[in-house]
Amino acid sequence: MARTGVLVVACLIAACLVGLVGCGGPVSSTDPSASTLTDPSASASTDPSAARSLGASPDLELVEYPVTAGSHPHDVAPAADGGVWYTGQRNGTLGHLDPATEQVHEIELGSGSAPHGVIVGPDGAPWITDSGLNAIVRVESSTKRVDVYPLPADRPGANLNTATFDGDGILWFTGQNGVYGRLDPATGEVRVFEAPQGRGPYGIATTPTGDVWYASLAGSHIARIDRSSGAATVVEPPTADQGARRIWADSNGRLWVAEWNVGKVGVHDPSSGSWSEWRLPGGGPQAYAVFVDDRDIVWLTDFGANAIVRFDPSAETFSSLPLPSPDAAVRQLLGRSGEVWGAESGADKLIVVRSR
Repeated sequence: MARTGVLVVACLIAACLVGLVGCGGPVSSTDPSASTLTDPSASASTDPSAARSLGASPDLELVEYPVTAGSHPHDVAPAADGGVWYTGQRNGTLGHLDPATEQVHEIELGSGSAPHGVIVGPDGAPWITDSGLNAIVRVESSTKRVDVYPLPADRPGANLNTATFDGDGILWFTGQNGVYGRLDPATGEVRVFEAPQGRGPYGIATTPTGDVWYASLAGSHIARIDRSSGAATVVEPPTADQGARRIWADSNGRLWVAEWNVGKVGVHDPSSGSWSEWRLPGGGPQAYAVFVDDRDIVWLTDFGANAIVRFDPSAETFSSLPLPSPDAAVRQLLGRSGEVWGAESGADKLIVVRSR
């Protein structure tokens, strides 16, 4: 991997790591001008010459990669080719970073686009929740064709947030303005449902058995979706008004929840109905993103500490990794084996934590 930026040596370990307890088919675009190559050295907001490698601990490495200035990258998804997809929320693009070359490739999603979430589907293509277009968007990886699946006309302004595929290949999504919905990729049919407690659906995740749960930020609860009927059943966490923001399932089907308002991470076991919660370290934590890796280690982002936080459920201990860019604002995490990726929306960079 290219390394022309500044290497922060491992003697700073003590400062960097603190151990603590609608319906119908899509509308398509094939305009080749929608795809451009971007040189990070010309577009990054700060220290644009290259990625920055920061020694975090003997077994973890943090690396920052600049992306297009002003793009405000929101969510990320590791791509099948070894790169990383990300949503450029403020410039209406889907970006692709090649970590080996640090090259950024952008695809324009259409006039008015403001993409929020991105995931890679069973077909290997990136799927996007686009609040500006009020639509689900799919980008063909090889041709860069953009397919737009609008929500029904009677569902304007859903404020689309995140998406997940269930065990049958159906895409489910959330809209903070009180809705959630599903898209059948085989038919292009989009259906939207009213959330049982109104505004708030935000994070969404699929369990290993294919069940779908979402988290309601304004509603301060999580909910299980009946995939046949579309009905949602609310489950209340033990802490009131906790602001359940994002949700992720571990290998045992337990649901981990980032509790934004109270700075906690919670876990719910649907099989037993049990809950546990832990407060993140520091004086004023704000838990935003949550992701569980392939070793069932829980990763979160803490806006209060401007940090990525690692939680080991077996030991019930936290490690806090301060982010090098001030006010980085990492709003989502996703990963693959040995890597956890996030987008620093406040710094126009992507960041990865690699296990060494």
